[in-house]
Amino acid sequence: MTSSSPETATKGPLHGITVLDFSRMLAGPYCTAMLADQGARVIKVEALHGDDQRYVGAFREGESLNFHFLNRGKESVTLDMRQPEGRRIAQELAAKADFVVENFRPGVAKRLGIDAETLRAAHPGLVYCSISGFGQISPMAEAPSYDVVAQALSGLMSVTGMPDGAPTLVGDSVGDIVSGISAAQAITAGLVQKGLTGRGTVIDLAMFDVLFSLLPTVLASWQKTGERPLRCGNEHPLSAPFGSYDAADEPVMIAVASKPLFATLTAAIGRPELAEDARFLTDELRSQNRRALRDELEGWTRARSAAEVVAVLTAAGVPVSRIWAVDEAANSEQARARGLLTEITHPRLGTLRVPEQPAHFAGLARGQSGPAPDLGADSAGVLGEVLGLSPDDISRLRAGKII
Repeated sequence: MTSSSPETATKGPLHGITVLDFSRMLAGPYCTAMLADQGARVIKVEALHGDDQRYVGAFREGESLNFHFLNRGKESVTLDMRQPEGRRIAQELAAKADFVVENFRPGVAKRLGIDAETLRAAHPGLVYCSISGFGQISPMAEAPSYDVVAQALSGLMSVTGMPDGAPTLVGDSVGDIVSGISAAQAITAGLVQKGLTGRGTVIDLAMFDVLFSLLPTVLASWQKTGERPLRCGNEHPLSAPFGSYDAADEPVMIAVASKPLFATLTAAIGRPELAEDARFLTDELRSQNRRALRDELEGWTRARSAAEVVAVLTAAGVPVSRIWAVDEAANSEQARARGLLTEITHPRLGTLRVPEQPAHFAGLARGQSGPAPDLGADSAGVLGEVLGLSPDDISRLRAGKII
C-alpha cells in the first residue's frame, strides 16, 4: 500500500495502485474507470476480439462513444485465456496487481484460471472483486442478467413510472452504474483492510443486491403497511409536497419534508393559513391529503412561469427546480463549475467531452483523464514492463494468437 505524500496527492489517491481489469460491457468498466480517475493504473485485459462494448452503443466515426466513456485512462492488453500460455500470463499479471475486477457469469473465471481461489493462492494480498447479476452463490447465480433484468427483479422497476401506467425502467443503466460505484467503494475498503492486516479479500457483488439496497423508502412503506408499494410517478411515496407540479409553461419540482419548511412554502405563495390547515399539519397528513394539497399549490404555480416559481421559492429557501434535459444539465454553469465533463483529444474522434468520477479531492485537479485505449495497444508495453518479456517473446505470442 502506497503512503500519502504531496506528490501522490497531485496524482490521485490511488496513484501507485495497479488494477487488473478482466471486466467488459458496463458495470465492471464503470468501476475501473472510477479507479483510473482516482489515479490507479488500470490494465484492461480483453479477448482478441475486444470488449463487446466496443461494438455497441452510440457511434462516431465507427467507434463506440460508450466504450470511450467507460474505458478512459486505461491500458489495453489482448490475451487469449483459453490457451494455457494465455492463462499463465493472466495469472502472472494478477500476481503483480493490487486489485482484480471481473464480471463474468459465475464459473467462467474459474474455467479461465483467473478465479479468486487460484489467484489468491499465489498472492494472498490480492483484493479480488466479482460483479454479477445475482451473486456467486445464490439460487439464481447461473441465470444470465443485464441491467434491465436486475431492475425488473429487484423491485425498483415496480415502483418506477406513473400510477396508471406500466412499470418503467430508470432512464439509464442504473443497475450497472450503481453496481460499478458500489464495487469501487468495496474495493477501496478492501485496500484499507489490506493495509491493516496485510491480507486481501474477495468481494462478491450482485447487481440484484445493489438495486435492492436502493429501496429504503419503499421497503419502509411496505413494512409499515404490509401492502405492496405502488408507483407514485413524480411524487414521493411518503412525503408531500414532494414532486412535480405544473407551472404555466412546464412542470417544476418542489421538495418539502418538514413542518417549518412547509410553513415557509405557504408564506412564499401568499397562503400562510395552509400551514395550520388540519389536513396539512404533519408530513403524514399532507401525504394522505396530497390531492387536495396539489390543488392548493397548483392554483399558485399554474398562474406563473416555471422560471418565476423557481425564483420566488428559491429566494424563500424552498428546494425547487426546473426539470433539465440532458443537454441542459451537461451545458449548465453548474456542470462546468464542477468539472463533470473533461475535454480530451482523440486522434480519430477529435474532441470528446468525457465524464469522470464525481468526487473532488483537495489538491488534485480534475480533467486529467486520458482517452480509452485502442484494442491491444498496450500489450507489448505492459508485458515487457510488468513481466519482463522481450520483443522476441512478444512476437512469438502474437504469432501464436495468444496476444
